[in-house]
Amino acid sequence: MALNDYIQKARRGDQQAFKYLLEKYWDDVFRFQKSLINNESEAEDITIETFARAFDKLDLYNPRYSFKKWLLTISKNLYHDRRTAKTRQQQTASLDELPHLLNIPDDWEPEDEDILQTKLAELKKALAALKPAYREVLEMYYFNDLPYKEIAMRTGLSMSNVKIRILRAKALLAEKLRK
Repeated sequence: MALNDYIQKARRGDQQAFKYLLEKYWDDVFRFQKSLINNESEAEDITIETFARAFDKLDLYNPRYSFKKWLLTISKNLYHDRRTAKTRQQQTASLDELPHLLNIPDDWEPEDEDILQTKLAELKKALAALKPAYREVLEMYYFNDLPYKEIAMRTGLSMSNVKIRILRAKALLAEKLRK
């Protein structure tokens, strides 16, 4: 099957096509990021974001151009975005920042239980507003402490897709909590 066939199938939501594209180009994007960053963890994060962004915007890809170059351009733009303070805050939002996002003070006291309950209700509401696929992986990862591999087995997704989905879910949740 030709590359454009896989892209067309992926545009229609075919998970096998997504998997093929991810596996075919993962190393290229990751190596590109490693050459820019020299930090394996951050390079992997941006690589994951690259594929998440590319798959979200797949309908914008023009098959007259190289798919690999299109991915590397997305990756390069994400790298540059990460270098600005404002974008860094938006791109790296995670559940580790919940106290900040929920405005829970560092010196929280047990007497503030009502405030904490209100903040937790906000979190539950934001989680409930996520699409079920995003909510499911977040709950498995953060609340059930499951590793990527276990989440992949339970959901039937590839480990790369699990990572992408968790990353996207964290960003969406943080965005909802900021509102």
